[in-house]
Amino acid sequence: MSYLPFAVAGWLFFVGLYGVVTSRNYIHLTVCLTVMQSSTYVVLLAIGYRNGATAPIFAGISRSAKTVDPVVQALTLTDIVVSVTMTALILALALDAHDDAGTVDPDELAGFEG
Repeated sequence: MSYLPFAVAGWLFFVGLYGVVTSRNYIHLTVCLTVMQSSTYVVLLAIGYRNGATAPIFAGISRSAKTVDPVVQALTLTDIVVSVTMTALILALALDAHDDAGTVDPDELAGFEG
C-alpha cells in the first residue's frame, strides 16, 4: 500500500488550515476550507483503492473478482455534496455581510451590529 495519497492529503489539509488561520477575507476563508475538504476526498479514495481492482459493477463478473469498495466511493460523493453546500452557504453569508457592512474582513465585521 502506498502512503503517497495520505501524504498529499496531509499537505492539502495543512495548507488549507494555514489559510484558514491567516485569512483576513471571507472569500479566501471559503477557498481554504474547500482545500481542506479536498484532503478528505483523497483520504477516502485512498482507503477504498485496491491494486488491480475493477469498478464496483457486480453484474457479469465472478464473486472472486477484486473490486474497489463502493461504500467509500459513496461516502466521497456525499462529502462532495456537503462541501458544495457548505461553500454556497459561506459565500451567501459573505455576500450578505458585504451588502450590509461593505467589507468581508472579519476584523471589521466584529464591531458591526446589524
